[in-house]
Amino acid sequence: MSKKDLTVDLLPNDVLTKIKNNLDADLIHEEFHQVDDKKYIGTLVYEKYFFRVKNRVALVVIADNLYGKTNIRVISTASSEGVFLKFDWGASDSFIDEIENILR
Repeated sequence: MSKKDLTVDLLPNDVLTKIKNNLDADLIHEEFHQVDDKKYIGTLVYEKYFFRVKNRVALVVIADNLYGKTNIRVISTASSEGVFLKFDWGASDSFIDEIENILR
């Protein structure tokens, strides 16, 4: 599992739209809510097959501006094909890197 926290100068909806338009993965779930006047929170959940782990990797993106600037939490989790080996050969980090590259 890997996790990355980012802060950007975009509104949460713009962040999620940019990711949806540029990420090559299967979008499993999305939601977006207005919490207060000009305060938003949204979530995207993706899956993508990675050959190096011979399995699908999950990615969760949460974007909000509840405290001013837009904060993004990106969480990715995967496993190898073995039951007892709990490492993903860097697939989770690679999935998170894709989000960072999109938001640059």
